[in-house]
Formats: sequence, C-alpha cells, structure tokens
Amino acid sequence: MSETEKKETSKSDNMLPAQEAAKIYHTNYVRNARAVGVLWAIFTICFSIIEMVVFIQPYWIGDSVNTPQAGYFGLFHYCIGNALTSELICKGTALDFASIPSPAFRTALFFVGTAMLLVVGCMGCFALFWFCNAGNVYKICGWMQFASGEISRECTRT
Repeated sequence: MSETEKKETSKSDNMLPAQEAAKIYHTNYVRNARAVGVLWAIFTICFSIIEMVVFIQPYWIGDSVNTPQAGYFGLFHYCIGNALTSELICKGTALDFASIPSPAFRTALFFVGTAMLLVVGCMGCFALFWFCNAGNVYKICGWMQFASGEISRECTRT
C-alpha cells in the first residue's frame, strides 16, 4: 500500500458517519439555543424592572437647592410646593388622564404604560416554553419586545 492510500484510509476511518455528526451538531445547537434563551430571559427581566420603575416612579425631576420653588413632577404625578409653609400639594394619578396637565405627558404615560405591559406580558409568555415549541415562543416574545422598544422610542420623540 502506498503512502497516499494509507492517508486516505486513515482519513475515512476518522470521519464520523453523517448521522453521528448531525447528532453532535444538533446537541450543540440545542445547548446554545438554551443558553441564548436564558440570557434573553435575564435581560428581559432587567428591562421590565427598568420599565416598571420608569412607569411607577412618581417623581422624575425634583427641586434642589438652586430651584426658585419647591416641587416635583413625574410622568403622571406632580407636586407644587408652598414657599411659606413648605407644604407640597400633589396631584395626578395614572388612571385619571384629566389630572395630568400636559398632553405630552398624557401621551408619554400611554406609551410608557403600553411598553411596560408588553414587556411584562413577554415575561409571562416565557412560561409558554413548557407548553409550546421554543421557536414559536421566541417569535412571540421577540415581536412583543420589538413593539415595546418601538413604543418606547416613539415616547422619546414626543
């Protein structure tokens, strides 16, 4: 047997059959897909916490030492301070749109609230991994997060 024939036969002996190679690639693919899914869930939880804090936080901008009058305002809640008594008179709730003084803040409240509900709903959809095909769950959650991001982006334009 010549040297080249020996190399060719040793190469064919070392190669895996197609089914074994496919099984190895499938195992690696499933392992990587699960890792991506776990990272996606972790980042979704972090994003939903940020969205909830932005939505629930009643005061975004408040008074400081240099401001002429005491007071705070947020997305739907605002407080105006009395300079003499240093009392704060607070108004506004998330459920009463009439109590929000600015149409821009009403619009922002709607967009931020919708984005928050979509992300929280996406977290709930992660429970579908136990009942549905993982690819379908990724598609559902991906579209929900895409819509949430677009809504949040629109909110910054107002």
